[in-house]
Amino acid sequence: MLRFVLRRVLLVLPVLFGLLVLTFVLVRVVPNDPSAALAGQNATPQQIAEIRAKYGFDQPLIVQFGIYLRQVAQADLGTSIQSGRPVARDILQRLPATLELTFAALFLGAGLGVPLGVLAAVRHNTWLDHALRFFTVGGVAIASFWFAIMLQLLFSMQLDLLPLRGRLGTAMAPPAQWTGLLLLDSLLAWRLDAFVDAVRHLALPAVTLSLGAMATITRFTRSGVLETLEKEYVLYEIAAGYPRWLLVAVYVLRNSVVATITQIGLLFGALLAGAVVVESIYDWPGIGSYAVAAIFTSDYKAILAVTLLVGVVYSIVNILVDLIHGLVDRRVAAEL
Repeated sequence: MLRFVLRRVLLVLPVLFGLLVLTFVLVRVVPNDPSAALAGQNATPQQIAEIRAKYGFDQPLIVQFGIYLRQVAQADLGTSIQSGRPVARDILQRLPATLELTFAALFLGAGLGVPLGVLAAVRHNTWLDHALRFFTVGGVAIASFWFAIMLQLLFSMQLDLLPLRGRLGTAMAPPAQWTGLLLLDSLLAWRLDAFVDAVRHLALPAVTLSLGAMATITRFTRSGVLETLEKEYVLYEIAAGYPRWLLVAVYVLRNSVVATITQIGLLFGALLAGAVVVESIYDWPGIGSYAVAAIFTSDYKAILAVTLLVGVVYSIVNILVDLIHGLVDRRVAAEL
C-alpha cells in the first residue's frame, strides 16, 4: 500500500509541473499588463516601468518562471498584488470557506444521488426511472449561475426564507475560530445560534453546487446497479426468493459503487474548481471569489497559487479514491 502511494505521488509531480507551466504561460500571454493595473489609471509610463522592474515583469518569461519555481519549492507562493499580503496567507484564510461549501455540496450530491440511482435501477423502465433520467439530464445541463439566481429570487427575494449571500448574518457574532469551518466551530463553541445561521447561509450555495454532482452520481449509480442486477449470482438469489431490497442493500450496492466512488472523487475536484461561479454569486468568501478578484486585477501570483492548490487537492483525492477502492473491492486491493 505504501509503495502504491509513493508511486502515485511520483506520478503526480510531473502533472503538477505541467499544470504550472500551462497556467503560467496562459496568464502571462494575456494582453493585460499587471504593472499598469497595479499602478492605476493615472500612472505615468515611468511609474509603470518602476513597478514592472520591482515585480520582475521586465525579465524574460523563462527567467520569471524559474524564479517562481524556486519560490514554490521553498513553499513561497509570492505576494498578492491585490492585498499586499502573502498569497499563502490569503488562501489559508479563505480555504476553509470553500472546503465547507464543497463538502456540503458533495454530501448532498452523494447522499441523494446514490439512493436515487438505486431507486431508478430497481424500478427500471418505470415512470419513476424515466422521471429520474429526465432529472439527471436537466441537472447536468442547467448552468449553475442561472440556477443560483433562480434560487435567490425564489427563496430569498420572494419567500424570504433564506439569506441572499454571505456566511453569517451581519448581526451574528462569529464563533471562535478553531478550524475556520463555521459549522464545526459553532458546535465546538456551543453556539447553536451561529450554527443555525451558518446552515441557513450555506443552504442555497450548497444546493446550487450539488445539482450537477447529484445528477452525475445518480446516473453512475443507476448504471452500476443495473449491471450488477444482471449478474448470475443476483439472478439466482432472486429466483431463490431472496428479498429484493435486502439483496440490493447487502450484495448489489457493494459491487456497484466502484465507478460511483471514482466519480465522487473526480467530482470533489470539479466542485472545488466550480465554486468560483457560485462563490461570486453568493458573495461566499472562499478561494473562488479570491480567484475572480485576482483575474480582474491581473494578480498572476494568486491565480497560479489557486490553480496549483486545486491541482494538488485533485491529485490527493484521486489517490484516496484508489485506496477506498481497495477497501470496497479486495480484488483492487490485491493490485495496489
